[in-house]
Amino acid sequence: MLILTRKLNEEIKIGSGITVKIISISDNTVKIGIDAPQNIQIVRTELYDKVKESSVNATKSIKEKPADLSKLKIKKID
Repeated sequence: MLILTRKLNEEIKIGSGITVKIISISDNTVKIGIDAPQNIQIVRTELYDKVKESSVNATKSIKEKPADLSKLKIKKID
């Protein structure tokens, strides 16, 4: 793991297409902005873990009984 120290409004470049900028710092919260190509998926870890867990549970329930697909609707945000 690379650990860097950045100040407000400073940036980090990842390759030629991704920029991470420190937007604000207050108390124990740091807001970052990420500029990346649209084909790069950016997901918070806690959401990634929930989706992964849902997928595992869905796979288990398919083996046991047919899944209720109405609960799996995904809203696309543009």
